[in-house]
Amino acid sequence: MASLAGQAQPLTMVGRLVNGVVGGLAGGLLFGILMQAIGMIPMVAMLVSSKSVVVGWLVHLAISSFIGASFAVLFGSRATQIVPAALFGLGYGAVWWVLGGLLIMPARLGMGVFTLNTMAWLSLLGHLVYGLALGIVFALLTRRGRAESG
Repeated sequence: MASLAGQAQPLTMVGRLVNGVVGGLAGGLLFGILMQAIGMIPMVAMLVSSKSVVVGWLVHLAISSFIGASFAVLFGSRATQIVPAALFGLGYGAVWWVLGGLLIMPARLGMGVFTLNTMAWLSLLGHLVYGLALGIVFALLTRRGRAESG
């Protein structure tokens, strides 16, 4: 279907997924720097039976990509403007803090789940930074993609 002059077309699902993955990697890079600074990257590597910093980064960025893609599927049509996308991202980051930081990762590593200590609060900070960056980058890429397709 031909677009009207000056009217941008919505992105395809593939375009949304790409934007979600890129947003997830951007957020993952920021969160990863925090985790590197507090020594958590080797713990991430332990999810796949390693202690390597390189493996930890690869696992972290793979998870970040997956979460970014799932953000695109769940919120892609509503996260096209920066403020709503940032808010969706913050909320999604908080959800993944509970799921990943307080439940899945500690359970997989044989640690106590839902334990609130200094490391958990730093993890919340990282997840919020991740979500904020994910949402903003997703919205910026989506706006750019719509402008180019119009």
